[in-house]
Amino acid sequence: MSATGIGAAVRRKEDLRFVTGKGQYTDDVVRPGETRAVFVRSPHARARIKSIDAAEAKKMPGVLAVLTGADLAADKIGNLICGWMIHSKDGTPMKMAPHPALAAGTVNHVGDAVAVVVAETRAQARDAAEKVTVAYEVLPAVVDPAQAKSGPQIHDIAPKNTIYEWSLGDAKATEAAFATAQHVTRLAIVNNRLAPNAIEPRAALAEYDAGNDHLTLWNTSQNPHVARLVISAFVGITPEHKLRVIAPDVGGGFGSKIFIYPEEVVCLWAARKIERPVKWTAERSEAFVTDAHGRDHVTQAELALDLNGKILALRAHTIANLGAYMSTFSSSVPTYLYATLLSGQYDIPHIYCEVDAVYTNTVPVDAYRGAGRPEATFVVERLVEVAAREMGLDPVDLRKRNFIKSFPHQTPVIMAYDAGDYSASLKKALELADVKGFGKRKRESARHGKLRGLGYSTYIEACGIAPSQAVGSLGAGVGLWESAEVRVNPTGSVEVLTGSHAHGQGHETTFAQLVSERLGIPFDNVSIVHGDTDKVQFGMGTYGSRSGAVGMSAIVKALDKIEAKAKKVAAYMLEAAEGDIEFKDGKFTVAGTDRSAAFGDVALNAYIAHKFSGQDLEPGLKETSFYDPTNFTFPAGCHICEVEIDRDTGKTEIVNWTAVDDFGTVINPMIVEGQVHGGIAQGVGQALLEGVVYDKDGQLVSGSFMDYAMPHAHDLPSFKVETTETKSPSNPLGIKGCGEAGAIAAPAAVINAITDAIGTEQLAMPATAQAVWSALQHATPRQAA
Repeated sequence: MSATGIGAAVRRKEDLRFVTGKGQYTDDVVRPGETRAVFVRSPHARARIKSIDAAEAKKMPGVLAVLTGADLAADKIGNLICGWMIHSKDGTPMKMAPHPALAAGTVNHVGDAVAVVVAETRAQARDAAEKVTVAYEVLPAVVDPAQAKSGPQIHDIAPKNTIYEWSLGDAKATEAAFATAQHVTRLAIVNNRLAPNAIEPRAALAEYDAGNDHLTLWNTSQNPHVARLVISAFVGITPEHKLRVIAPDVGGGFGSKIFIYPEEVVCLWAARKIERPVKWTAERSEAFVTDAHGRDHVTQAELALDLNGKILALRAHTIANLGAYMSTFSSSVPTYLYATLLSGQYDIPHIYCEVDAVYTNTVPVDAYRGAGRPEATFVVERLVEVAAREMGLDPVDLRKRNFIKSFPHQTPVIMAYDAGDYSASLKKALELADVKGFGKRKRESARHGKLRGLGYSTYIEACGIAPSQAVGSLGAGVGLWESAEVRVNPTGSVEVLTGSHAHGQGHETTFAQLVSERLGIPFDNVSIVHGDTDKVQFGMGTYGSRSGAVGMSAIVKALDKIEAKAKKVAAYMLEAAEGDIEFKDGKFTVAGTDRSAAFGDVALNAYIAHKFSGQDLEPGLKETSFYDPTNFTFPAGCHICEVEIDRDTGKTEIVNWTAVDDFGTVINPMIVEGQVHGGIAQGVGQALLEGVVYDKDGQLVSGSFMDYAMPHAHDLPSFKVETTETKSPSNPLGIKGCGEAGAIAAPAAVINAITDAIGTEQLAMPATAQAVWSALQHATPRQAA
């Protein structure tokens, strides 16, 4: 390992522009003649649009256009689509309801856009938007997913508001296993709805060039090429070759910026209509009612065990709330990655899961950091923890008894785990957390009138989404490969064009570390280019912790080609046979001699001449590669949370946190640790503080930071973060994803710790001080001791 190569804790090169205010986000982009858009949004969760009167708005100063859903339909702009097909148990396809970019006829959630005002300034557009009069006939709304099937029907296409009723596993075998069980643990579990709340709000800037009938969209996207594909091929704004999508710096996404949103479509459409650039940037209140939310599962789960604590089977029925529309591109991904990971780290012979996806009059729900894996981990780890308590077993021992011991391992729910050592992570975590000393710390807390609890979460996730063979059983049939182009300049510096996209993870640093180590060139001589469909070859973007395992593997394949071609050049220069050329530390050497050529000299010669050893080669060193993974990668680990609780107020303090994760090969330990910290913070937010709340009429109760609480630094302890390593066999670097692990492991660890302390399992997330205090009032004296 070099000082800047793989495994080195190199400082992030992109941070200089961020900390000095030189980053460029979508709202920072300014185009000549730029106008501003403001949307008119429904105040009702469900209503029929009787009329829209824009006459007064059009007279307002600076107003250039007021456009409605009727105008959109007249221009034959298509609906937004969900690109991941799920079939019900009876073989019928999912019921995808129409989702126009501007509502026409009916609005289906608070915040549904019904019109857009375009004006010279944002203030003028906002003032005019207030003059647009919309007459609504308010209709009964459906909010609670558990009541969706019996509520008023939202979309004609979906009877009983049911999108699909999907199942996975062997129902009969699972039923038979439960019939032999000596103990069954049953839990009702709610994975609470979350709002993503990235620091940078979503934004879009569209520009139309009438001279060549070409559109350019700057937007806050995690996958610009996919955005271009969907907007052109399905929405039908313009042909793909006439649309350029640029995603500049993106200030966080957590999944919420994967999708195609109505505002992007409308800005493109409006820019072409008025032939001026149109910009929209969300206000924070808009983000709460437009950005795709996460989680929102209601589950009944059961775990069957024998008298020795061996798990025999798991069974779950989940109602998944997908909101008012299927979120564009991937609304079913969290459902798929939920059901397929219900085996956790355990050798469970039989699993059967039923998932009913339903429409409600709420903001659409889609992938949010973890996308199904936090939901699955919470179900599995709560079941195992509660089973241990009910059976009088040590929760650590119960986990050890049921860990998967050998690999590869085929689970009953599709996933085939390829590598891991779960006992190693658990053992290391127990030592770091000083679990043996917990009893003493608990007694000390009791002397001060406090309760103390310890919670475990031994999680697994599947990431590097996803090879075609892994998802084909659900009818998706897509291989989410990634691309890379490596260009070596005549001076020996390197540009890497990647289809992955960064939104805070440090790609410009870690990708450069890979190239620096492989080619033996200075780290600063490598630049990473991404986020522009006119510059970068088609790529699938960034989500599902795929950039390392899939994106960097594509770079490795391109570097293999570069090295092979460079060896031909070096053989010509050194007058040696190609097979005698060795490459190490940036030098090509003739085996057994001291004759060598530096990488930079070889790069220059590759441009000067292109006939080497009698072969015609293209001038220069430039190669493109695509990497299609053979399997998911399976990061796993153990997180241990220790809490102290005030009996009188229910206030929970996290006093210790230990995280031991297996991420395979670690490119940059500092960046990986930062990813774990961020994920834990968001997982703690779900467990203790965060929750999107609607009233019975579909009004958002938690629609601002006055009502929606997120963790601050003082809510978190100093984390102990370590790793173990089993390399992933499914990619050349042995990498497993790290970006979502903290958010996956944390909720179960926190709730297991609190319930351990208070002695009752009747505690839902978020476990606010009020919720914990209330649970304590219903605990028996023995439980609360």
